[in-house]
Amino acid sequence: MKVTEHLDKAASPIISFEIIPPLRGGDINGLFSVIDELISYNPPFIDVTSHAAEVDYEETAEGIKKKIKRKRPGTIGICAAIKNRYNIDTVPHLLCRGFTKEETEDALIELNYLGIENILAVRGDDTNYKKPVPLGKSSNNFTVDLVRQIVKMNSGKYLEDDLLDAVSTDFCIGVGGYPEKHFESPNLKVDIQFLNNKIETGADYIVTQMFFKNENYFNFVKLCRESGINVPVIPGLKVLTKKHQLTSLPKDFFIDIPDELAEEIMKADAAFTQEIGINWTVKQVEELLNNNVPAIHFYILQNVKPMKQIFKKLSI
Repeated sequence: MKVTEHLDKAASPIISFEIIPPLRGGDINGLFSVIDELISYNPPFIDVTSHAAEVDYEETAEGIKKKIKRKRPGTIGICAAIKNRYNIDTVPHLLCRGFTKEETEDALIELNYLGIENILAVRGDDTNYKKPVPLGKSSNNFTVDLVRQIVKMNSGKYLEDDLLDAVSTDFCIGVGGYPEKHFESPNLKVDIQFLNNKIETGADYIVTQMFFKNENYFNFVKLCRESGINVPVIPGLKVLTKKHQLTSLPKDFFIDIPDELAEEIMKADAAFTQEIGINWTVKQVEELLNNNVPAIHFYILQNVKPMKQIFKKLSI
């Protein structure tokens, strides 16, 4: 079932999760153990992140050697395994960076074969490796280009026009939104204009970057509606569990940590950081639910323990 269908049919706000594939060569059973603990909360869908290739440099007796590899492959396989094992819909992330349009089309064909109906279209983080595009092939530079390619396949238009048995796919397309604006945008207004382009091109819903101040989400939704964006805007939350995240999260995700939360964590012993983060997230969830959000999306990666405590406090 599509994410938008889950939202339309839900009698109360949906709870969904986002997980990360195991490291290259890792065991998927660890991921399954995480999902085993999540299924009691009846998530209608689970997102699985995707990761492009990166470069590692190793010093050897012959000099510095460059190794190019994907540290976390397997997004499509994991999505298929979750769908088959748990009968839960999955949302694989598809990236622009690191993949050609031809590779993207192949991935979409495979997902369509597997009966996976949802895609989150993402440009992808800038890595230390820029994959060369082979002669005669092309790539999607921005998320709106990736959305356009998916929409074309939904209309039966593939990169090659001479496909005899080409069928129209029917993917539900999600895109990211940034309540504190994307770091490359000059301001939030311009950023929402770019977001509107993705919706007008064919995206069906928005899931936001993590935020720790609900006011930013409410203002973001207000500005979206004023700009003509009427698709669901799902708030994305992350639990702050370690003291070093006060600096790493703003650095990696270009977000602000509210003064009250930062000061409480800085003054407390490191052992109490997760408890403080959990209590903060509980307050966020309560306020969001009281304001009739369509869903709440948790960025858990592979750490399920804070979720169990949050839901216990919320009596979910």
